[in-house]
Amino acid sequence: MSIARETAGLDATAQAGLVRSGEVTPTELVEAAIERIESLDPTINAVIQRRFERALDEAAGPLPDGPFRGVPILLKDLGTPMAGEPSHLGSELLKRIGNVAKEDSALTTSIREAGFVVLGRTNVPEFGLVCTTEPAAYGPTRNPWDLDRSTGGSSGGAAAAVAAGLVPIAQGTDGGGSIRMPASHCGLLGLKPTRGRISLAPAGDGMEGHTTNGFLTTSVRDAAAALDLAAGYRPGDAFVPPPPAASYAELAGQAPPRLRVGLLDVPEVNGYPVDEEVRAVTRAGAQLIASLGHEVEDAYPQALLDAEYLRRWQELLSPSVSALFEDLERLAGRPVARDEAEEMAWWWRGIGERITATQHRHNQDWRDDFTRRVASWWAGGFDLLVSPVLPHAAPRLGFFDQPDGLRRSVDILCFTPQFNTTGQPAMSVPLGATATGLPLGLHVVAAHGREDLLLQLAAQLEQAAPWADRRPPLHATAERMSA
Repeated sequence: MSIARETAGLDATAQAGLVRSGEVTPTELVEAAIERIESLDPTINAVIQRRFERALDEAAGPLPDGPFRGVPILLKDLGTPMAGEPSHLGSELLKRIGNVAKEDSALTTSIREAGFVVLGRTNVPEFGLVCTTEPAAYGPTRNPWDLDRSTGGSSGGAAAAVAAGLVPIAQGTDGGGSIRMPASHCGLLGLKPTRGRISLAPAGDGMEGHTTNGFLTTSVRDAAAALDLAAGYRPGDAFVPPPPAASYAELAGQAPPRLRVGLLDVPEVNGYPVDEEVRAVTRAGAQLIASLGHEVEDAYPQALLDAEYLRRWQELLSPSVSALFEDLERLAGRPVARDEAEEMAWWWRGIGERITATQHRHNQDWRDDFTRRVASWWAGGFDLLVSPVLPHAAPRLGFFDQPDGLRRSVDILCFTPQFNTTGQPAMSVPLGATATGLPLGLHVVAAHGREDLLLQLAAQLEQAAPWADRRPPLHATAERMSA
């Protein structure tokens, strides 16, 4: 059996262990990942920029002796610039003008210092503005579990690449659920850390503090170790969460205390129905948590179902999209034509241009009040909240292109963006599936700064209901398509 097949099912920690023991070289790991990408990615379209020759040169050179020395990784084409590399953000215009990054982000530097070898970049929706990865610039990314289905967004290419076994781990960003939603759709663990846990340096967050860097993984130990390498203050960071009591890798290996867990299980959120299969998986997850010795009760912050939330959230973030268009025009040296950006971007821009400075200030006040209303529930004695990630499983490609697609792309956000607003850590755990086999994640949220509890519970769930051997039928599908 080839190294490419032997390592396809191994997590990043296991692959790093093979390098440390001398069983494989970094070059062999990178070559194996390249082989998998070249074989399988034409089917799913997850990797839209490839730097294979440079990656092979780096693998053969003096890699940093970090915890993931020689392990291949993919970066999202949004949020982790690498000096001299393409930076298109899912935009046809940026692709056409050949935009490249001027400097590395702090996270890019941390990833490379950990010994990872970057193979390229993953597909994203234009500017990360929609819950599916179908940009006009690069075409749709297909879900490895069902090629007619969406991977979610905006870290959809990253999720597809890991789910298909192209690489064991991929970087993502989460501004409203963009790590957790693709993780749920693709059967992965997706952790959104506390705001500020991973620095956004040298840039700031142009989305009112909602954007957080993170990773999509197949194992809890990878999620913990990746958070360890990425976390840390950089001079000038606006948000600095409390440090953990020990490394996340160490904390993830410890049993949590008996936790008080609330369950949010409702048939609809502000008129958007929650599928019964999704609710069943959520209840089953809550029952599993209870069987592990934790206290679970039907309880949640009432503010989460505030009918005003999504309108306020759009108004709060949309001026950032209007400002983004001004940045695009500076890069292009001219106004952006109507056909040079997708309808979703124009929709967000239009909302932003209607918001006055006074309205924006009132929305910021509303955000702060909302955050306090939500956080007070945790302060009242709860440790975690369990809910669905999304109201239904991965939709078919084109779901958001229908006449009401723009509205639907917001209404679907029933459970995730609230915790970008509050800045709390949250994760999607791959615990369930529909009757047809589409993955469904369990959403778990902790208080500010308590990633340790999320990782500890996830480790318990991973042991009680292992998911590592669940693989999408991509290999057989790819063979049929090429026959």
